Amino acid sequence: MNYDLEKSPRSHAYKLLVGLVAPRPIALITSMDEEGRLNAAPFSAYNYLCTDPPIIGVGVTNRPNQMFVPKDTARNIRRTGEFVVNIVTEDIASQMNICATDFPEEMSEVELAGLTTVPSEKIRVPRLAEAHAALECTEFTTMEIGRSRIILGRVVAIYVEDRFLDPEGPYVKSEELHAIGRMNGLGNYVKTRDAFVTIPRISYEEWKTGKR
Repeated sequence: MNYDLEKSPRSHAYKLLVGLVAPRPIALITSMDEEGRLNAAPFSAYNYLCTDPPIIGVGVTNRPNQMFVPKDTARNIRRTGEFVVNIVTEDIASQMNICATDFPEEMSEVELAGLTTVPSEKIRVPRLAEAHAALECTEFTTMEIGRSRIILGRVVAIYVEDRFLDPEGPYVKSEELHAIGRMNGLGNYVKTRDAFVTIPRISYEEWKTGKR
């Protein structure tokens, strides 16, 4: 099947893209409003984009059926300029899922999910204590495109729990961290536990000599 997305229903693009651009890392974002109220929400339209400067990108759709009304996360970041990406691992997957619930504004996702916070190093927004790694970010820019806002965040500090870090690199022990990824369909995820495959890179010289 071929799909011309300029002539297809808008839902087709979503259903096909989330099925093909997968697995996707999950950003469990903590942000704060001007009064200091904390919000936590997961997003899987997320990845790192460059390292010099260190920039990550997050896509946040507007509220359903409200064309120009941003979700709390996008609104908070636009107004305060700070947020934390908490890395989602197997052991906090259920709490992450609770944070995805569309609670009324006055209710705290962090409290309802049984999560706690600890201060960040360089920004006002706290990270989640239960997350084994986190990226402290400041807003680089926000682009409003259609019904979505693409947020570029500059990573100003990174926390990694000592047991998941080889300080020699420093290298993250990803095979021990057990992050999870988002797939298509409601509630579908993928684990990284016991799933790592090593495929060595091939140099040009190796390719020429057939040693690959």
